[in-house]
Amino acid sequence: SGSGSGSGPDRWAATACVVTGASRGFGRSLARLLAPQLGPGSALLLLARSAEALAELAAELRTGTTGSGTGTTGSGTGTTGSGTGNAELRVQCVAADLGSAEGLRRASAALRELLQDPSFGRLLLVNNAGSLGDISKSFLDLTDLQEINTYFSFNVSSALCLTSVALSAFGARQGCGRTVVNVSSLCAHEPFPSWALYCSGKAARDMMFRVLAREEPGVRVLSYAPGPLDTDMQLLARTRTADLGMRQHFQRLQEKGQLIDSSVSAQKLLRLLQEDSFPSGAHVDFYDI
Repeated sequence: SGSGSGSGPDRWAATACVVTGASRGFGRSLARLLAPQLGPGSALLLLARSAEALAELAAELRTGTTGSGTGTTGSGTGTTGSGTGNAELRVQCVAADLGSAEGLRRASAALRELLQDPSFGRLLLVNNAGSLGDISKSFLDLTDLQEINTYFSFNVSSALCLTSVALSAFGARQGCGRTVVNVSSLCAHEPFPSWALYCSGKAARDMMFRVLAREEPGVRVLSYAPGPLDTDMQLLARTRTADLGMRQHFQRLQEKGQLIDSSVSAQKLLRLLQEDSFPSGAHVDFYDI
């Protein structure tokens, strides 16, 4: 069936879709856009720390109440098609702190259980969970090994473990598509003063996923930098960054209305995934598209 039905390419049938950091910000916006894209036999697994926020989102995705005039967070208004929801979609939530061994174990177990289902013909894993770290500290203040290791456990190690678990559990099925997205940043390429942890974490993740693309030619790998999003993280950047120049830079972006709505950036990522023409392992920025 041609994709000229006005709603872009055909929906993805029998897709196992996993989004980490799904409870707010970019992850939440992306989950809202992905839900109506997932066709019959699909499942959406949402991972984040907050059980409550995940349950709210899952209910919204099942019933399609997105932006239906109820005073819910307005960032997703009207983005889920006609607001009909996706009643046949299996939405599963796992509340887990991916930075802890226990949380990672729980998330991995849920992934293995979901992905052993042989009826899925497609896997889409979005590694979105991440944190800024303590940006009130400059490089010379970062002397606490535990703080540093905790940061990298959550921001780098957990993405590596979860991706390995997911790809191993899904396996190389004949004729099945596997796509892994790394939510990246300009910081993977550019040094930002006061952001030693964040920049090095993002750079490490980009390279890690480039290695995956090289090792596994059957897997489609994309690092997507969503641009300066209007989220809680950006509020932290404006108010907590130790480096004054950086803080002013982010304040100016906000004052000039140059911050990007999460759903606008998520829409660009969805289009990249639908077109599926990026070179595997590529780093694509919001502003490149």
